[in-house]
Amino acid sequence: MEPLLHGILLAFGLILPLGVQNIFVFTQGVTQPRLAKALPAAITAAICDTVLIVLAILGLSLIVLQFEWLRIVLLAGGILFLIYMGKVIWTSPAANVEGETSLQVRKQIVFALSVSLLNPHALLDTIGVIGTSAMKYSGEEQVMFTVACIVVSWIWFFGLAIIGANLKKIHIPTGIFILFNKCSAIFIWGTALYLFITIF
Repeated sequence: MEPLLHGILLAFGLILPLGVQNIFVFTQGVTQPRLAKALPAAITAAICDTVLIVLAILGLSLIVLQFEWLRIVLLAGGILFLIYMGKVIWTSPAANVEGETSLQVRKQIVFALSVSLLNPHALLDTIGVIGTSAMKYSGEEQVMFTVACIVVSWIWFFGLAIIGANLKKIHIPTGIFILFNKCSAIFIWGTALYLFITIF
């Protein structure tokens, strides 16, 4: 029971803070005309998290933590990616509740892949925290820990899309969504700055 609770609490603790992944999935819930059309983003993000969690627990974390240069390369690439994503979000138009500016399925999947696999926070959290935390378990206990982390991830991303889709029905003024985009971009740039500072 301990591995299950540990996995649930740890996964929620890591996935809860506002981040690029969360912002993107939530925004798709808001901008798509129907909830079903926002599911590709949520499913892709959840699949990416599942793959990262499994790889981390299988030992990828040991490799990354052994090589300082690899950690720096991941951080540097992630910082550049966050700067770019911040610019995209800052300049993006307000969410259109009728779906006129919503992303098509292919673009949703590509963006979800990029914010999941090129996001240094997601990579470092998964590899550095979940991977190392799983080392204390073995056999059935490790499987329970892994499943708990994965289930939390799937529930979270579907929940974000559902919340976004329901908020759209309240008819929030366009200016609020523009402000949301600006705040999100500033947060993302702040994250990039924080990661840059941690390199040195």
